[in-house]
Amino acid sequence: MSEVAALRQQIEMECEVMKRAMSGFKVTASHDMINYQYTSIGNLQEQLAAIVGEQEAAQITVEAYIQTMG
Repeated sequence: MSEVAALRQQIEMECEVMKRAMSGFKVTASHDMINYQYTSIGNLQEQLAAIVGEQEAAQITVEAYIQTMG
């Protein structure tokens, strides 16, 4: 698996965690938890940008977010 594919997969996993937190048993996720997930996704996007550039990293991140969050 390429580094880009691995980072995209990590972004998808972070989005999935956030999605489950917002729709699971605890209907409302804490602001801190959601903020932590967004920060993690941002860090992964920065790692992607170092490989593929800012524009493509943003596109990959948004596509992964939309795909996961629906």
